[in-house]
Amino acid sequence: LTPFTYYFQSQAGSLGPLIFKNYAKPFAHPLRLENNGRTASIRIPETSRGPYPTVTGGLLRDVYEAQSVHFHWGSPTGDKGSEHAINGRRYDVELHIVHKNMKYGNTEEARRYPDGVAVLAIMLEIVDNPKQYYPGLNKVFNKLPRIVEAGTNATINQQLTLSHFLGDVDTKNFYAYKGSLTTPPCAEAVTWHVFPKPLLISRDMISKFFQLRQNNGTPIINNFRPLQPLNGRAVYRRKGGR
Repeated sequence: LTPFTYYFQSQAGSLGPLIFKNYAKPFAHPLRLENNGRTASIRIPETSRGPYPTVTGGLLRDVYEAQSVHFHWGSPTGDKGSEHAINGRRYDVELHIVHKNMKYGNTEEARRYPDGVAVLAIMLEIVDNPKQYYPGLNKVFNKLPRIVEAGTNATINQQLTLSHFLGDVDTKNFYAYKGSLTTPPCAEAVTWHVFPKPLLISRDMISKFFQLRQNNGTPIINNFRPLQPLNGRAVYRRKGGR
């Protein structure tokens, strides 16, 4: 349980917008939520139109096809679980939407190249009385009690789209940089796009993550890596607009 993080403290240059395709199209098959002993994850199927959802633009020079979604979180005692800090602030949970460059045959191959993988990172913040309701995400959270034990999975029968996982994030406002995978072998293969404004989620929903268990039966908590230095990497900022 050793993901990888960066602390944003600078900005360099400007970027065009991210361009999403098929993100709003329903999936062709129900999603399956799995406890793999390290996190809660979902493999992304094709959409009802046939193709997978894709993203390009921003710091990306190619088209990237969605592969999976997973989460990183802290603990019931209040530890923050986000894999990034925005202006020094970390959040309770971080959601990752993982994509592979379509010019590579599969994710394993893509991880061998610096332009192989693109990850969108969405921050989730616990609030006691959220004013916004995210029906898609809540369908996922409500299935977490079905996958408490490692190696178990649950089917989400309600129709969802990948845009449900973005909530109402301002996708034109983001940081971007070239970095690494967040789990071993931490290959330098990821182009990150990190949305700074968090989704406000109820404490009851987030607390369901803390019930999940590892292969040895202990709770999955604090499944993130401590913040790492930038090591000279350029961090780009986009503040909205066209």
